[in-house]
Amino acid sequence: MEDPFIRHIELLGYEKRFYPSQHYVYMFLVKWNDLSEKLVYRRFTEIYEFHKALKEMFPIESGDINMEKRIIPHLPAPKLFDGQRSTQNRQGTLAEYCYALVNLPHKISRCLHVVNFFKVRPDDMNPITDSQIKKPEVFLLPKDAKKSSSDITGPIVLQTYRAIADYEKSSTSEMALQAGDMVDVVEKNENGWWFCQLRNKRGWVPAAYLEPLDGPDESEEQEPNYAGEQYVVQKSYTAVEEDELSLKEGDAIEVIHKLLDGWWVIRKDEATGYYPSMYLQKAGEANTSVKSGLRNRSAPPRRSTIRNAKSIHKQGRKRISQETYRRNSRKYIQSRRNTKETLQNKANIIIEKNEHEENKPKAQPAVPPRPSKDLILNRCTESTRRKIL
Repeated sequence: MEDPFIRHIELLGYEKRFYPSQHYVYMFLVKWNDLSEKLVYRRFTEIYEFHKALKEMFPIESGDINMEKRIIPHLPAPKLFDGQRSTQNRQGTLAEYCYALVNLPHKISRCLHVVNFFKVRPDDMNPITDSQIKKPEVFLLPKDAKKSSSDITGPIVLQTYRAIADYEKSSTSEMALQAGDMVDVVEKNENGWWFCQLRNKRGWVPAAYLEPLDGPDESEEQEPNYAGEQYVVQKSYTAVEEDELSLKEGDAIEVIHKLLDGWWVIRKDEATGYYPSMYLQKAGEANTSVKSGLRNRSAPPRRSTIRNAKSIHKQGRKRISQETYRRNSRKYIQSRRNTKETLQNKANIIIEKNEHEENKPKAQPAVPPRPSKDLILNRCTESTRRKIL
């Protein structure tokens, strides 16, 4: 079995905590070689001590012997009094440090010191809290931030969702729910698994088990795109419900509606149906180890399969039927064919016109009339006049 190593470390932001006293911890999403993703929290003082120990382990690569050979990234020391401003301003440097760290030679990036530091600890899953003290404040780093202090957000109010039914977790990275639980959503993944926190618990939850508080419909849900996006099936799936499609690995399809629960509406020829988005890959994208990893993962459940679901909203979610998808899809396909035929007809007309012009006999140049004898005698040279005398 392959030893664990880190594929990527993403800095999500930081938390301002108030127990046992006010302090700050950075939030990292650590992505491992087995395709698992773990959320860990580290103080900057811990990170700096880790950095110093790493330099001692690799004195050549840290530049202690020859500065020109240094490849381990720099990291500034903690300030005597680390407040919120320094915690916030340091995020760009820390994000760059993590990126450089995982891209170092394997003997460094995959050593036990690095692996053990970013492994999940008990207090990552269940932070020590006190119900009498205010809840931690979360500050998220925007994904498109340019790593300057002006791009860092202020306090983020995480979206709160309600569980519509009980959910039993099937792995240690997931979080169990009871109907009525109010969870804060940290990350919404398009595969239908959302990373949530509930008091002192954190884990992945199927989006289908959650509903927004202000209404039954998702404001972030996209509209159907009947033009479709080209995707390739990375894992076969056999339809369980009548509104799903069965496809084989390697099939080329078009995605016409991306839904937040991770079950997208796709089109194969003229047929439409639901398919797990986590089994699809955009056409033209480089194939990675994700393909083999998908075989060990299951798609999130669909809302229509949840038993005893209880919503707080009187109205149900707006839902487009597969008949509507098929009808609108056929209209779009027919419109696309008509446009293609019109363009082809115009092209044929232009080609025929050009061919007709090329085949038309070309007019011969007119032969000028022979000049009269008097004209030759008056205007031509002596040698020419002699020829007609």
